[in-house]
Amino acid sequence: MKIAKENIEVKMEIPGAVIRQKTEFGDATGLGKISGEYFSLSVGVDTTPLFMGLEGNLCQSPHWGYVLKGELTTTDAEGIQETVATNDMFYWPAGHNVKVNADAEIIMFSPQHEHSHVINHMIEKTKG
Repeated sequence: MKIAKENIEVKMEIPGAVIRQKTEFGDATGLGKISGEYFSLSVGVDTTPLFMGLEGNLCQSPHWGYVLKGELTTTDAEGIQETVATNDMFYWPAGHNVKVNADAEIIMFSPQHEHSHVINHMIEKTKG
């Protein structure tokens, strides 16, 4: 299966961030359906306030992905940070926040159920 970025549904768009999600993008045995996601993020975006109210105030979905451009830093529950940059593949386990250090575009694959819950939570947070 393949899909062009422009054909991936925009689930959320706020100043500095465009989040696209293609649900039912595959099936990762043991994780159920996965979604393919394309995020465009501006420098300064920090997920901390958007994840408030989730378990541990952190994203509880794992992600596998690739940085097309930019730089991002994740912080886990223990405060351990990891930075990924252009051309890096990454795995982010559940339990993280993300800060964008340089305008970024990333592709991610995530368990659909878990990440849809997180995205819907972020959407509700932006409604005020």
